[in-house]
Amino acid sequence: MCGELEEEGRPEDDVYARFVAHVHSFLAGMKKTGKNADEIHVHLDRLFREQLLTVLDDKRAPDDMSGYDRMIMEPLVFARLAGFIAAHVPLGEDPLRRVIDALMVGYSEGEVAQAHDHDHDHDHHHGHGHTH
Repeated sequence: MCGELEEEGRPEDDVYARFVAHVHSFLAGMKKTGKNADEIHVHLDRLFREQLLTVLDDKRAPDDMSGYDRMIMEPLVFARLAGFIAAHVPLGEDPLRRVIDALMVGYSEGEVAQAHDHDHDHDHHHGHGHTH
């Protein structure tokens, strides 16, 4: 109708769609590597997969919370949970370092999806010090 704006795809929707695709690709890659014989690692991998899939489940969030909103807010909950648990680990185990190391591993695994997604548009063959 006249005067109404057509609802266009928001950039946030594209970011979230790439995240969802990367989650599915990442989990498929985990499945291809096969099962670990170590029961502890099997448990930890299962916990990781379950929580990652929970993040994608829009039925677990309020209707007015978009996938993008969940994607930017829910990591804070997991960080808080990690800190809460780590606070109970004896200092000799260096819990903060272990949590930060795990955070950085997860961040590096997620960076694959961000390789072409940065804040400026330009020709990608210009040699300003990073590859795309």
